[in-house]
Amino acid sequence: QVQLVESGGGSVQAGGSLRLSCAAVGGSAGDYFMAWFRQCPGKEREGVAYISTSARGDYTYYGDAVRYRFTISRDNAKNTVLLQMNNLKPDDTAIYYCAARIGVGEWHIASTYNYWGQGTQVTVSS
Repeated sequence: QVQLVESGGGSVQAGGSLRLSCAAVGGSAGDYFMAWFRQCPGKEREGVAYISTSARGDYTYYGDAVRYRFTISRDNAKNTVLLQMNNLKPDDTAIYYCAARIGVGEWHIASTYNYWGQGTQVTVSS
């Protein structure tokens, strides 16, 4: 059973950049459909970015709020999935979670994912 460990969160001013990393322990990240979600207090978990399995060509999807600012990618040599976040805005402030699943489905629906990391805080100040 794969375990997901996130790192890279922190505090940054608006316009800055952060890179989140999700390490897959006990499994190969390339074999899973992977995604990043985020959640603010009192709000539902929101899909941020998604990458398909390596066998399916690492196809990516993005939420409307982050498209053209965030980039999801794999580093199979390190068994990790990365989320590069540029031009950050205060509205991007949230806890960011890495998720993985075996099957297919609507990429932005949290309940379709089998495995979750513990979350990492991202805070963007104006």
